[in-house]
Amino acid sequence: MNLLLKLLPLALFVALAGFLAKGLTLDPAELPSPLIDKPAPAFLVARLPRTPEHSAAQDFNSNELAGQVWVLNVWASWCGPCVQEHPYLVRLAQQRSVPLVGLNYKDQPADAQQWLARLGDPFTHLLDDRRGDVGLDWGVYGVPETFVIDHEGRVRYKHVGPVDEASLLEKLLPIIDELQNEAG
Repeated sequence: MNLLLKLLPLALFVALAGFLAKGLTLDPAELPSPLIDKPAPAFLVARLPRTPEHSAAQDFNSNELAGQVWVLNVWASWCGPCVQEHPYLVRLAQQRSVPLVGLNYKDQPADAQQWLARLGDPFTHLLDDRRGDVGLDWGVYGVPETFVIDHEGRVRYKHVGPVDEASLLEKLLPIIDELQNEAG
């Protein structure tokens, strides 16, 4: 019994070290999403005017994209990593015929408009989630986050953090191509 009590701290230490070692092997950019392979949350949200001179058109209903493969990118003008990923979103818009929905998250419209005027606007639909309600429904942890939705309206992929060359070429484009071929 005395030996067991002496070995208990060692056993606890070994168990804790095992959990820590396992944690160090995980990729922090790959946060699991409960939405994968589930229906994408439907939403109705205001469109963001593309310039201060334009008034927003009617609200955007995500059902407008029914039957299509589409990409949702959650971004904000105050987000540094969003600046890093933006050229890759522009490239995505140029290389693939896929609706690219830009959800401007917890941002001021004037700031978002200036940001897009400076960096370019690759978005097919530009949406205003000033209060963060849509982002909350999608389980957004922070910006940027990018989701790929299939033609049946299911979330098939979630990318946390900025899209870069590798994630665009190795993940997003192949997934989009595969889903568009399935929808064929």
